[in-house]
Amino acid sequence: MTEQAHITDSHCHLDFPDFEGELDEVVARAAQAGVHRMVTICTRLRNEPAVRAIAEAHAPVFYAAGTHPMSAAEEPMVTVDELVALAGHPKFVGIGESGLDYHYTSESADVQQESLRIHIAAARETGLPLIIHARAADDDMARILREEYANGAYSCVMHCFSSGAELARAALDLGFYLSMSGITAFPKSRELREIFAAAPVERILVETDAPYLAPPPHRGKRNEPAYTAHTARVGAEVFGMDYAAFAAQTEANFERLFAKAVQQEVAR
Repeated sequence: MTEQAHITDSHCHLDFPDFEGELDEVVARAAQAGVHRMVTICTRLRNEPAVRAIAEAHAPVFYAAGTHPMSAAEEPMVTVDELVALAGHPKFVGIGESGLDYHYTSESADVQQESLRIHIAAARETGLPLIIHARAADDDMARILREEYANGAYSCVMHCFSSGAELARAALDLGFYLSMSGITAFPKSRELREIFAAAPVERILVETDAPYLAPPPHRGKRNEPAYTAHTARVGAEVFGMDYAAFAAQTEANFERLFAKAVQQEVAR
């Protein structure tokens, strides 16, 4: 029996109630599927202590924190100093998720944009990757990413990328990464798969966004990190690669972008 290829779930939400009382089993099932590492994302800073505790309790779990754009109008405006302070924790490896979401919360566009620029400044200052949520806001997102990059370089992943080809090109032109979620594996997502196929494979990550967006054959059920493997198999098909080669490439990509996670693994 050949050794199972390792992959990383670069974005999940293990603090959500969906996983309550089951985290040991969830992490174990991930390992059985070859998902040897995951980044759990805090979407409201008041929840950061609980998310941090999950990362501290589970060796394969790292974390990031920020204010989700859909919560930006409900939460106190984060400061650069707050985010920079959090980055002092050894398992804190990214800034966000932040971004723009005009699908459900377009009325808070101005607040979302202010919050996004703060998160970008923190990513620039810490050197940690910015984790972006973008929905129904392609033009503003591309404009702000470009404007801020002109003010100083930073690294970024477009998490759960499901936007249009123009935003994909804008992000890639800045040296950013695109992350494949279960949406990429949905049968009707042909156009999205074509956008990914046009991107350099060296800039692709994989994720679940668990508990949401489970890929086939689990679509409609609770998602969990183990299911990253299903999306990665579709990703391998998109790029015309065998699974092991695609897994190795996405691992190299993750470790290039989330270098702090690798440093902490080496230090253990």
